[in-house]
Amino acid sequence: MARPARRPGNLPAEATSFIGRRRELADVRARLTGLAGARLVTLVGPGGVGKTRLAIRAASGLARGFPDGAWLIELADVGAAALVGHAAMTALDLRDQATAGPDALLLSYLRDKRVLLVVDNCEHLLGAAARLVGEVLRAAPGVRVLATSREPLSVTGEHVIPVPPLDLPPEGPDEPLARLRQNEAVMLFAERAAAGSGGFQLTDENRAAVADLCRRLDGLPLAIELAAVRTRVLTARQILDRLTDRFGLLTGGARAALPRHQTLRTTIDWSHDLLTPGEQAVLRRLCVFAGRFTLDDVEAVCAPGAFDHLASLVDKSLVLKEDVKDVACYRLHETMREYARLRLRQAGEEDAVEWRCADHYWARCRTSAAQARYRLVEWLEWMDLEIDNVRAVLRRHADHGDVRRALDLVTHMGWYWMTRATSEGVRRLEELLGRADPYPFAYFLRGFLAVLQADPGGTRPALDHAVAQSRRLGHASMESQSLAMSSIARHLAGDPAGARADLDAAEAVTATLDDFPTAVMLLQAQALNGLFIGDLDAVRAASSEGVRRSRETGDLYSLAMLLVNLGCAALADGDLDEARPPIVEGLRVAREIDDRVAQYCLLDALGCHAAGTGAARLAARLLGAAHTAQTSVGARILPYLAPLVARAAATTRAALGQAGFEAEYAAGQRLDRDAAIGMALGEPEPSADGPAVDMAYGDMAVPPLAKREAEVARLVAEGLSNRQIGARLLISEHTVDSHIRSILNKLGFNSRTQIAAWMASLDRGV
Repeated sequence: MARPARRPGNLPAEATSFIGRRRELADVRARLTGLAGARLVTLVGPGGVGKTRLAIRAASGLARGFPDGAWLIELADVGAAALVGHAAMTALDLRDQATAGPDALLLSYLRDKRVLLVVDNCEHLLGAAARLVGEVLRAAPGVRVLATSREPLSVTGEHVIPVPPLDLPPEGPDEPLARLRQNEAVMLFAERAAAGSGGFQLTDENRAAVADLCRRLDGLPLAIELAAVRTRVLTARQILDRLTDRFGLLTGGARAALPRHQTLRTTIDWSHDLLTPGEQAVLRRLCVFAGRFTLDDVEAVCAPGAFDHLASLVDKSLVLKEDVKDVACYRLHETMREYARLRLRQAGEEDAVEWRCADHYWARCRTSAAQARYRLVEWLEWMDLEIDNVRAVLRRHADHGDVRRALDLVTHMGWYWMTRATSEGVRRLEELLGRADPYPFAYFLRGFLAVLQADPGGTRPALDHAVAQSRRLGHASMESQSLAMSSIARHLAGDPAGARADLDAAEAVTATLDDFPTAVMLLQAQALNGLFIGDLDAVRAASSEGVRRSRETGDLYSLAMLLVNLGCAALADGDLDEARPPIVEGLRVAREIDDRVAQYCLLDALGCHAAGTGAARLAARLLGAAHTAQTSVGARILPYLAPLVARAAATTRAALGQAGFEAEYAAGQRLDRDAAIGMALGEPEPSADGPAVDMAYGDMAVPPLAKREAEVARLVAEGLSNRQIGARLLISEHTVDSHIRSILNKLGFNSRTQIAAWMASLDRGV
């Protein structure tokens, strides 16, 4: 039953161009792992010295000492202090779908974890970053933090490690070439020059120029990289001569070194001035993007037909490229973004380009909103990619008093709040609803998000406003959906009579309409009302019709929710054969759209199903995995699911004994979400006994058996003894016994009889 182990964490592959830093690496390791046991180590240094790369390299080496992983929290693209907690949650693959908010959920999640957090680029959000790090260290004794910043966080117990530039090559012409090749700054120049030109090598002829150039650039990694990529068209001597002339203008020709920040600025200036006017325009305009951006974004905001300019900027290391799934994305180094912002301001383009960027994202969100529910996977992938930019636009509209446009943007993002950031959506709506004359959908969305948080207190005013405004404006569809949602909210609040009245009113309004969103909202409300009052026939009827219509239209979100209802009704009725197909299909859909609330509900439901079929070990693990999935989003267990889970836990505990149940439950809790879903769906996993055999168990694949195990299972079902099976397969009785123990473990069974019954169900196609 064990899934393949996967070390938790999100550290990127080791950064390219990481050179040397042996002293700093040893210092970080000693501080975080030594007897002193530092909880917080901060790498401090100016921009361009390679703090991020050093932190990632150090964390990669330390990760094996942290069972719950090493995680990179990137703050460079975070534009507001209020979003630091959201950035941390996103990095740890959590969701803020609780009423408590992201910081509280993060602290609750980390409380018993042994984790290394790398908090990168804290300087522009120093207060918020320091506050969160301090709270984490107080709440979670097993957490260690490695931060990077231009200044210390000033948190109690902080250990500061200054990050200097790279070691410089010694002065003088007599340094042997072999020794020069071991110098950190020279190694970086040679590596980046070879990557940029395709044929650069450090030789006796160019070594003096390279060494002088590295000294001239003060060993600053970013400056060295910007110079090295120019070896595609210039020799090292030509680069040195041109930079020396540039530095001479600033120092009156004196040989005295410039301050390091001025060295970096001058090197960037030199690289910038070598660009064409078109490349310069694109570079300075890119600073308006808060996070990653695509070619389409660049052509819409910076300049039409900008591909060649963008490609050239990437080649020159002025823009960073990273692929996200099948999409080429780009971003600016934080130092380059600061430089580009200064150039944009000097060009007098700042406001114009900022508003062009805002218009671009507002229009994208508006035009995609209507079809988002029917193309949800594609839409969410785009929103996940662009969320930092969309948040920046939202903040710009709100800060400039354009409240109506900000509210439009928040409502256009409704599916993102529902599936990714519920509490953030609530906060955004609360900030704006009192500052504008909102339309009914804004109030409906506020109530919807409160229902998702199981927060009945947050639903009433919003949904009452939505109903009243819909009636006043004659929006029958919105009136019906608001009444239907209100009926669900009233059940959560313990008001079944009010719920029935709202549902009756919604049914009366919907009878006059032919509108899919209205119809499916009503069906969802009818199904949930049935679950609350125990009318399982009503649940089946409404959910089945809702499933049919959701499939026809491609509404995956509604489909997943209605499949949850359908499966739970069958479980509550004790019909295990009927329960399995909708639960399994629902989990597959929930995984496809990455809806974490639906995922935890369906993992729990499959745990209940496993308990009912006698697969006790599998049931305990699924219940443990569901609990982890539930806490990772901060969700409360659904009222109608809670008794089913309690019954399944009791059944499983009785079968395994308290100690056995706790061991299997804990094993499930330790599974990462992908592994838990794979186990629940019975997807193939690597086996030590040859290729896995996928055996359908009704609509669900069960934990697969290796080829030989499948043969043994079939012979067990025929009633053969171990000796007879061994004779049939030409293997020993001991080997047969080992295979049977493995089969029992994988399937969560306790007896040969259960194996036989399982094989019979496969043959019947159950």
